[in-house]
Amino acid sequence: MTDKTPSSVPEAEDAPRGDDAPRGEDIPREQDAPREGDAPPEGDAPPGSGAPAGRPVVQVSPAVHKRLTTGLGGFALAMGACLLLVLAIYAATPRSDEEILPTVDYSSQLWAMTNDAPYTAYAPEGLPAAWRPTSSRLHGLGEGGGEPVAWHLGFLTPSDEYAALEQSDEKASEYIPRMANSSKPTGTMQVNGQTWTKYHRKDKHANTLALTVPGGPSLVVTGTATYEELAILAGSLKPQTGKDAPLVPSGAATPRS
Repeated sequence: MTDKTPSSVPEAEDAPRGDDAPRGEDIPREQDAPREGDAPPEGDAPPGSGAPAGRPVVQVSPAVHKRLTTGLGGFALAMGACLLLVLAIYAATPRSDEEILPTVDYSSQLWAMTNDAPYTAYAPEGLPAAWRPTSSRLHGLGEGGGEPVAWHLGFLTPSDEYAALEQSDEKASEYIPRMANSSKPTGTMQVNGQTWTKYHRKDKHANTLALTVPGGPSLVVTGTATYEELAILAGSLKPQTGKDAPLVPSGAATPRS
């Protein structure tokens, strides 16, 4: 009896047949493989580039790529361009440093002081039209006598300086130095036969004339105006004694008997 032991040699059907064997033309040749540094064929995008197929790819240097993709650098360039544009607009825009002060009508404050103040109020009469009233404020009126009554009346003078009338029944030794920004008189000045005390505050460019009316208020004319202009304002002040006086336009008050 003969043993039919399987042979270690593969059977004929496991070996590749002639028709299945690779042919020479199917084996890639070394010269057909892309070499390092070769540009990709036209119309083909490099793998992983994300560029649509069929479109040309623009090659940029690493330095250019960094400038285009770095967020902080691009932001800085954009902000610099905006700043230059703003500066150009600012330089081309006409500007004026002159402060425009409003013109006020102080007739209602004049009426209130004439009729309700606990003392005889004073107001300018006959000032030239170039004296423009720019501010008017009352303080303490209607408080039932609990505090001093004061009236501030500010003007722009013909020389474009500031001059103000300040009056109050506050104690003169306290009120006048505070309004004058100084407690040291520098002399006197005669205005319409009355002696006014002069004050000067150099660091504030402030000139002041002050007068205390016997039995009445303290009057202070002060500002950056010259003493000559302050004297014009001081000389125009008249007592407002009429009760239930009618309202009149600012700067056009007439003497009351």
